Amino acid sequence: MGRILGVIAVLLAWANVGVAGYYVIDGDTIVVDDKTFRINGIDAPEAGQKCTSERGRQWGCGDAATNVLYELTRTGDVRCERIETDKYGRFVGRCFAGDLDLGQAMVERGMAWAFVRYSDVYAPMERDAKRARIGIWRGPSVPAWEYRANRWKTASNSAPEGCAIKGNISSGGRIYHTPWSKWYAKTGINTAKGERWFCNEAEAVAAGWRAAR
Repeated sequence: MGRILGVIAVLLAWANVGVAGYYVIDGDTIVVDDKTFRINGIDAPEAGQKCTSERGRQWGCGDAATNVLYELTRTGDVRCERIETDKYGRFVGRCFAGDLDLGQAMVERGMAWAFVRYSDVYAPMERDAKRARIGIWRGPSVPAWEYRANRWKTASNSAPEGCAIKGNISSGGRIYHTPWSKWYAKTGINTAKGERWFCNEAEAVAAGWRAAR
């Protein structure tokens, strides 16, 4: 049931594009007026990532984070304030729904880690969520940055020249899939069609591919 609800919430987020001018990609990424924003100071579980509950059971924290962010965006008009542009061409910024700071709200609910490597603004909220053992803090969990590193290491061992990003061409256009993206394992590469492998996301973006949503 949880998986079905997760799919429904993601589909609702996509359906919201034409109405409010935004949609949620995952727990820390929003597209607002056709501009992709990575929420500054947080790192949410990746789509498809699992965490461990207090009873030792696996649960879909990645899908849950996407769902929570979507629900938060429904509380007010969504806007983002750009701080910088990252190497993948995404804007990094603070995002709000009305007066609600979405980054802060995600960390407070235990749906994202404070990404102190780049900003410690949400570190106090993370301490409170950890103390309350909510969300990702219900049991042992692998931080998103470690999850990505582990998935990259595994995928690069079997990828051509260690370049593990899949550049797929479909009806949705040229889309790249990182090893931690939800549909990576099910995505094949047919070089005869012009599909290809990339060594990093910046290379994929420069070649005209966009990230999977």
